[in-house]
Amino acid sequence: MIKLNLLIHNGTLVTMRKDEIIRDGAIAVEDGTIIDVGKSRQMLRKYAMGYEKINAKGKVVIPGFINTHQHAAMSLLRGYADDLPLQEWLEKWIWPIERLMTAEDIYVSSLLTAVESIMSGTTTVNTMYHYMPRKNEAKALVEAGIRGVVGHVCFSWRKNEDRKALEDLARNWHDKAGGLIRVSVDPHSPYTVDPEYMRELRILREELNKKYGSKKAPIIWHIHVAETFDEADKIRKAFNVDVRGGVVEFLDSLGVLDERVIAAHCVALTDMDMAVMKARGVKVSHNPISNLKLASGISPVPKILKQGVTVSLGTDSPCSNNAADMFEVMKVTALLHKGVSRNPTVMSAQQVLKMATLDGARALCWENNIGSIEVGKKADLVIINFEKPHLCPLYNEFSHLVYATKSSDVETVIINGKIVMENRCLTTLNVDKVMKMVKKAKSRLLERLQAQC
Repeated sequence: MIKLNLLIHNGTLVTMRKDEIIRDGAIAVEDGTIIDVGKSRQMLRKYAMGYEKINAKGKVVIPGFINTHQHAAMSLLRGYADDLPLQEWLEKWIWPIERLMTAEDIYVSSLLTAVESIMSGTTTVNTMYHYMPRKNEAKALVEAGIRGVVGHVCFSWRKNEDRKALEDLARNWHDKAGGLIRVSVDPHSPYTVDPEYMRELRILREELNKKYGSKKAPIIWHIHVAETFDEADKIRKAFNVDVRGGVVEFLDSLGVLDERVIAAHCVALTDMDMAVMKARGVKVSHNPISNLKLASGISPVPKILKQGVTVSLGTDSPCSNNAADMFEVMKVTALLHKGVSRNPTVMSAQQVLKMATLDGARALCWENNIGSIEVGKKADLVIINFEKPHLCPLYNEFSHLVYATKSSDVETVIINGKIVMENRCLTTLNVDKVMKMVKKAKSRLLERLQAQC
């Protein structure tokens, strides 16, 4: 996988810069960065020599999708426990088997999620899981060539272990692999992390930022928030605290919220919660498919957006979705909120695509580098074949991308200026080998589970 000077030409560019579309457009890439964008005729003359040319005729080029809430290592548990409410799903099925997962399991299953993500047009994932120094999600993402924010999930019952893991993660991975990987501090939720520890983790994030982060590449904070309507009750029961104003207001009372916080789910929000999010600059990751599957509820996204809060999109884990497909998430997002509000103008295709790209970059504090096709940004690009029966005829690119395009239409993926998938073939990993590794890991995991029973 070599970083090349590239010239993508003759394509339709959906830039996500003020809804700009350039037909018969071209993109010039040098050293992983977009250096020019314009019409193909002029660009082919200007960059005639020294560039590998990719003819995108009949194709649409978009910035890669940014999946702002994932648990990449959970692809090993895809389909393991379905059709259950969240608390039972977690406490009786997922957490018990996760305790038996090894570093090798986490690494192998993260490779699988990275493969699936790339093949469906995702170029950045924000993943929360258990970090282990030897083999982990970060190592898998780097080997796959995909960009990511990797966090270690924190719980009150393992504070010392968490602190050691976060230090190791930040020291070894933040802003590493040519800037491909960043790090986050990830309290699991307000009902599994006590108020004192929540404050400590906020302080630890700042300490890690001073040592390893920067204004251009900050270590962020990633947390599940208001995922279900009984979350406030769970917090009260766990820690004997007052949560009358809402879960977000409770977190604000602890002094842990700011513009570097991304809150996943945000289903059960009060009006005060939304006002606090706006005031503190908190970003949201909307996960409609997993929330529907677990019957957790529907996030009031149109209302959140009216507050001026940044809302991005996430798949959640391959265990609760059960896919890493952002095309599915976009379509469900658009249709769900139209249906609930009985208003077909809510959540336009343009807005939903922006949530999956530029707003995803904003949610991860990465908007200066990714999220749109602009000069100076990293070349994270997806080329989609529009010469398909289900994409014919074409009136509006935004509409087709949200309502009609399938992940199998993704043909070529470029991340950080490197071609990681060309004509549906990954250049970084042997997909068959990864699948075999995952199947073996599943068998070993089930053997350990059976031995424990």
